Amino acid sequence: MAEMAASRYELTIDKLLLNTLHRQSRQEIVYGKTRYDWVTFYERVRRLASGLEQMGVRKGTTVAVIDVDTNRYMEAYYAIPMMGATMHTVNIRLPPEHLGYTMVHAQDEYVLIRDEFLPIAAKLAGSIKSLKGVVTMSDTGAAPAVPFPNTKFYDDLLAGADPKYEFPTLDEDTRATIFYTSGTTGLPKGVWFTHRQLVLHTLGTQIGLAGSYPSNRLEVRDVVMPLVPFFHVHSWGVPYGVGLNGQKTVLAGKYDPANILELIAREGVTWSNMVPTVLNMILVHPAVEKYTDALAKWKVSVGGGALPREMALRAQKLGINVMAGYGLSETAPVLTLANPTDRSIGLSREQSLDAVLLKTGIPIPLVAVRVVDPEMRDVPRDGKTAGEIVVRGPWLTSEYYKEPAKTEELWRGGWLHTGDMAVMDEEGYVTIVDRIKDAIKSGGEWIPTIILEDLLVRHPAVFEAAVIGAKDQRWGERPLAVVSLRQNQSATVDDLKRHMEGFVAEGKMAKFWVPDHYVILEEQLPKTSTGKIDKKPLREKYSSIAIKQ
Repeated sequence: MAEMAASRYELTIDKLLLNTLHRQSRQEIVYGKTRYDWVTFYERVRRLASGLEQMGVRKGTTVAVIDVDTNRYMEAYYAIPMMGATMHTVNIRLPPEHLGYTMVHAQDEYVLIRDEFLPIAAKLAGSIKSLKGVVTMSDTGAAPAVPFPNTKFYDDLLAGADPKYEFPTLDEDTRATIFYTSGTTGLPKGVWFTHRQLVLHTLGTQIGLAGSYPSNRLEVRDVVMPLVPFFHVHSWGVPYGVGLNGQKTVLAGKYDPANILELIAREGVTWSNMVPTVLNMILVHPAVEKYTDALAKWKVSVGGGALPREMALRAQKLGINVMAGYGLSETAPVLTLANPTDRSIGLSREQSLDAVLLKTGIPIPLVAVRVVDPEMRDVPRDGKTAGEIVVRGPWLTSEYYKEPAKTEELWRGGWLHTGDMAVMDEEGYVTIVDRIKDAIKSGGEWIPTIILEDLLVRHPAVFEAAVIGAKDQRWGERPLAVVSLRQNQSATVDDLKRHMEGFVAEGKMAKFWVPDHYVILEEQLPKTSTGKIDKKPLREKYSSIAIKQ
């Protein structure tokens, strides 16, 4: 028995750095004017863990992080779980009341917080009874004045800590991270992940990203700039993937499109991940044409919402290579990538866009994906019959934290229910057609809003679009389109109707799918805390509009 125990090899987060440290990778981590290699990174990670231990952090302690994408945040991604504590990546875009709720619910005992968020923390501190210590962070290099007891400044904490701190040996099933879903209904729900889950997610995702077309493939020599916030679902696993590969990693801090474009050019960025709204923000920037040489080397993986064809074509016109992916907060997150199969390897760039790159994709290694009807029967693989995506895999959350009833609903039938409606074709590609809660049922027939939104944004004047169900006495619901226009562009309701009716003539949509009503806004559509279009306020405002019969 002793020999068996000695041979057991725990899949813990520290193992992700082994190869990078063994070969002493000199690739840099870059944030603002700060840059250092992976050897220095690991020394700083050890110092951070040592300093937190001196403050009182122990195995099982929950430590919150409230920050933008900085080198300090990336250090926390390793130091906190590697010392046996749990890192709570706090969603900084939540309303203060919800942000405070997540910290109370997670029972955060310590918090690492950026100076600009201290006023919010001061208001919430009294309600977070579990809080024992605060570490402040600032780009200025100066410690901010704070009213909290047991407070340390991050730079001082590291300066007084042990650079050779020895991390404890942990069981791979030790909890490593917790965060809260950004759902648009009700209070946020907590999901948590173990070391084993995050290591396997890292390996599965890296294998998946390496299996794309050469023009889209993530390679060890790529320069990576994550553009999914560190607080959101592990930034889709990027902090751990770059550690595994020892890649040059550029951190953008706040997502300003002008700064992003400049970083791509100056630092030689070749791969990023993002939601469609961030890509759109970059594509419409007035200076984007000046960066075509740098953008021609840029590979982009898009998730968190459907990648509209028109947006992908605009990106390709600038030389950007785009592909879609899919996952959930509950799944750590990556489930599928729009990778080629044997039958799609030889397609042209334009053919591959529709046949592969815009689809939700095929499962990455170790993930099982089904599309099922309400009785959990698999729908035909005909690319037409819609059902719900259900999944299994080694890195899916086991529960909603402290919410047994919602956990039972999530895992009914032994499969995790995504709430996404999709079709599956004969090659196994999944294509999402809607969120179950967003789909419109008109006269007993489903109308997929994602398809309508993709067609709407093909109009040259439309910047973004959302389709919701409007109450209708005859049909129950009818589609209502809410659009915002590009700067210095114009379009009327009749223009949009003719645009959509054109797709009926082309056979791209059914006639009864054409929206009966259009709302044209001058401002951008509302967004969730993770940058997705938020339909909840649109429904509240427009769903009761009377549709003329």
